[in-house]
Amino acid sequence: MSVNVENLSVAYRSHHGDVTAVDNVSFTIADGEIMGLAGESGSGKSTLGNSLIYLDSRMRQTGGKVMLDGKELPIDNSKRMREKRMTEVSLVPQYAMSALTPTRRIGKLTADLLKSHGVRDRDAVLAEMNRRIDLIGLKEDVLRKYSFELSGGMRQRVTIIMSTLLNPSLLIADEVTSALDVSTQRAVGEMLLEFRDRGFVKSMITITHDLSILAQIADSILIMYAGRLAEKAATTTIVNEPLHPYTQALIASLPEVGVRHDQTTLTGIPGRPPSLANPPQGCRFRDRCPFAFGKCDQTPPFEEVKPGHYVACWKVSQEAVK
Repeated sequence: MSVNVENLSVAYRSHHGDVTAVDNVSFTIADGEIMGLAGESGSGKSTLGNSLIYLDSRMRQTGGKVMLDGKELPIDNSKRMREKRMTEVSLVPQYAMSALTPTRRIGKLTADLLKSHGVRDRDAVLAEMNRRIDLIGLKEDVLRKYSFELSGGMRQRVTIIMSTLLNPSLLIADEVTSALDVSTQRAVGEMLLEFRDRGFVKSMITITHDLSILAQIADSILIMYAGRLAEKAATTTIVNEPLHPYTQALIASLPEVGVRHDQTTLTGIPGRPPSLANPPQGCRFRDRCPFAFGKCDQTPPFEEVKPGHYVACWKVSQEAVK
């Protein structure tokens, strides 16, 4: 396995004590796999993705470990992680279109980035960047431009190239298609697939609240709810045969292609996610779940109920036993 996360917990410091945004999370990602990470806002998905590369001053690891290519990632040690960023694990941050400094040309930004990571043969790497720019259909003069001279889609693609320039084992792409039009979303998605297929990136976590994007590019999808894992399976299984009531509700809330809005009514999920500052005991979805019963006041295990299909739900566990 390329990535193995075991019982990882990450908390934010607050005046009222720690707020656990990632609670005892375990999953694996195989070599060459693109795993989608989805859930409502506040589910902990961005915290999970960011914690694999950078814990800022508000965050701390409270349990578990992360293995990458058989070696433990020291995610709680910023100095040691600095050596691994871009070379072993890299991030396309949320709001990546705003990540490029507008007062420096793209080529200079790239050179500064390589220098800060101790890359000596910068000429060879910049030549590779030119090759990748050409590969995705952009012109070489992009390097001589400022970010404000590029369209949103061009800035997004340039940011992805910079993040993968040193061929990291794991790329974390956080909301890379947000604020883009549909055609540009597709182009960015195809770019991620091509970079994986060409070996520029070994494995990938794509974080989004938009399941329709993941259906196009992800091999598997991991669903989070209120800091915990709800379900993980192959993309086709999640889309067509979801088992967790929360996943089923997410899928049901998506509009269908070709169906007019005056002919159908989209369904939402009643209620709101619980506060992570004071989460409820047991299953955190139970107050919104139409299938909740007495045992849901206990925390369900995240377990394999079918080959390759993991779910944390007492109802699903009972049915799997039958």
